[in-house]
Amino acid sequence: MAVKVLVVDDSGFFRRRVTEILAGDVQIEVVGTATNGKEAIEKVQSLRPDVITMDYEMPVMDGITAVKEIMQRFPTPVLMFSSLTYEGARVSLDALEAGAADYLPKNFEDISRNPDKVRQLLCERVHTLARTNRHSLGLSGPSRSTAATPAPAAGLRRPLNEPAAPRRDAPAAPRQASSPPPRKRQYKLVAIGTSTGGPVALQKVLTQLPASFPAPLLLVQHMPAAFTKAFAERLDKLCRIRVKEAEDGDILRVGTALLAPGGKQMMVDGRGTVRILPGDERLNYKPCVDVTFGSAAKAFQDKVLAVVLTGMGADGREGARMLKQAGSQIWAQDEASCVIYGMPMAIAKANLADGIYSLDDIGRYLAELG
Repeated sequence: MAVKVLVVDDSGFFRRRVTEILAGDVQIEVVGTATNGKEAIEKVQSLRPDVITMDYEMPVMDGITAVKEIMQRFPTPVLMFSSLTYEGARVSLDALEAGAADYLPKNFEDISRNPDKVRQLLCERVHTLARTNRHSLGLSGPSRSTAATPAPAAGLRRPLNEPAAPRRDAPAAPRQASSPPPRKRQYKLVAIGTSTGGPVALQKVLTQLPASFPAPLLLVQHMPAAFTKAFAERLDKLCRIRVKEAEDGDILRVGTALLAPGGKQMMVDGRGTVRILPGDERLNYKPCVDVTFGSAAKAFQDKVLAVVLTGMGADGREGARMLKQAGSQIWAQDEASCVIYGMPMAIAKANLADGIYSLDDIGRYLAELG
């Protein structure tokens, strides 16, 4: 059965191009279009699409307001379009917190210059979102904002957005059997890798950590170069630990998380010095979890805790294998709490996980290291 898509954008050109691109895939059906958020809500109610593509800046009602309303009334996976700028990054992060499942940069030049690449990327993303774990998105059960927003705690530098009310008619998410609680160990480094669903997952995990967290952290989130600085700044405002976009020559420090810059690779050496290298075109991901995990295995042997969160693909598996061989510990997020159970599944299927935990438990167990 074809994936039903609603295309929402105030630009007639962009609506037509997105519709044409999606129509080229026989497994996708564009069931309608809308020119603003208010019209989108009406179309969602009548057409009940499987996936929505949504612009941010529109008349009558903007995209983020529409996403919030849709998640409350007709929960549906939303793919947000935003500009490839610092402001576009901020908008995308706001959209994810509002309930959007994923985002793509809105780049008209790429559509003109690389139509085949854009077609492949957009169609793949739509198919992926159609298979999204609806429970983890809050599409069945509490709203995503509720799931992603911990209760305010002393020491937070600013409160999170007010959570939306839970849907009372939705069944609870199925619970997986979780691994036993981990034994406490001292680590020289905590390394976390993630992709689709990662911004909200990282926010949920890192906001649980105390300012006295006893280890440095390296974060690898698949994200464009223009977005990582804004994401690091957002996390820094929300967390009690310090979070910054990594720069070449940074030194690992207890209670500080360094986020790999988009479009580049992040490595660490045995002295705790971070190296930021140009993105290798031979690698699918820039930044790449495998690259960071692999360097951590070489630098710190058995003194690393690696955590693989939600995301599609298998990035992190080979780096985790190197860490495991060196004696380090590997945690993977469980299927029930993942937006996309790809990267953690690759860890579990390779028998590399020392613990498989829900997103809530990962944050709690990390906090208990402090």
